[in-house]
Amino acid sequence: MRKWTGIATGLVLAMCTAGQAMAAQPSEQQVRKLMDVVGMGRMLSQMNSQMAGVMQNALPCIPASYWQGFVDANATNQLIGRMVPVYQKHFTDKEIDELLKFYSTPTGQKVIREMPATMAEGMQIGKEWGQERGKQMIAQLQGQGTLNAQGQCPATGAAPAPAPKK
Repeated sequence: MRKWTGIATGLVLAMCTAGQAMAAQPSEQQVRKLMDVVGMGRMLSQMNSQMAGVMQNALPCIPASYWQGFVDANATNQLIGRMVPVYQKHFTDKEIDELLKFYSTPTGQKVIREMPATMAEGMQIGKEWGQERGKQMIAQLQGQGTLNAQGQCPATGAAPAPAPKK
């Protein structure tokens, strides 16, 4: 009897857990609404236009009319459609609702407006920091004699291996 009770309890728990997990997934409509509120379509359209500009410069033999057709709203909608399952995988319906509430506030809208500049400035600071750290590392390793004055590993003194005979 205990065996059957344990199995039945396990099945009930499994069904409840599966039901909760399925119920917690956000709908496509929720995710698309969030993408709309944060301006995802606009950002992706800008990225698409920038990409087309870079490609146009790299391929000047392609007529401008081609690039005008390359940048279209349909492509952006296709990409958003592919991104919906990613959001559904990583966020619950409750989390999407909370994000919608936040991004609909004045502070949330400011985050959306300021994020590109904030990220660009942060990336520049990170680049400068990385360069400084690299210089410090090279100077330290040169001081220890691990690297030579050119910042390279010194020759080991071993004779080079003979070239294979053909």
